[in-house]
Amino acid sequence: MIISFKDKMPSVPESAFIAGSADLIGDVRAGENCSFWFNVTVRADIAPVIIGDNTNIQDNSVVHVGHNVPAIIGSNVTIGHNAIIHACTIEDGSLIGMGAIILDYALIGKESIVGAGALITGKKKFPPRSLIMGSPARLVRELTQEEVEGIYNNTASYVEILSEYR
Repeated sequence: MIISFKDKMPSVPESAFIAGSADLIGDVRAGENCSFWFNVTVRADIAPVIIGDNTNIQDNSVVHVGHNVPAIIGSNVTIGHNAIIHACTIEDGSLIGMGAIILDYALIGKESIVGAGALITGKKKFPPRSLIMGSPARLVRELTQEEVEGIYNNTASYVEILSEYR
C-alpha cells in the first residue's frame, strides 16, 4: 500500500513491484525495477528513504529513518528477509543478509556483504567490498571478485522475476 504522510507521497516508478501486503509511507523515493516484497514496511515519515535502481527489499523487512537522518539504499542492493535498516547508508551492489540490523549513521561500503543476523551498531563504517559478520559486527575480510559478481547476479534474478508477479 502506498500511504501519504504530511503531504509526502511515495514516488515509485511503474517498473517497480510492490507486494499487496507491503507498505510504503511518506517520502519514499524508489528507483527503476525495485521490488518491495511481502510484509515490507518502508516508513519515511520524518526524513526521506532513497532507494536506487534494481534494489529488492525482501519479506518482513523494515526500513525507517531518524530525525532528519535519511535511509539511503543504493542501486543493485539486496535486503534479505527480516532485516531492519534504520537511518543508515548502504552503497551500491551490497547484500544485507536475513535478519541483519543496521543502525543510525552506519555506512556499508559499495559491494559489501552483511552476514545473516549481523548487528551493525550506530555510526559504524565499513569500506567497499567488506564481508561483515557478527553481533556486534566486524570486518572479516575483503570480498573476492566472484563474491561481488554473485551479489549482482542475485539482484538481476529479482529484476527478472518481477514480470511474473505483475
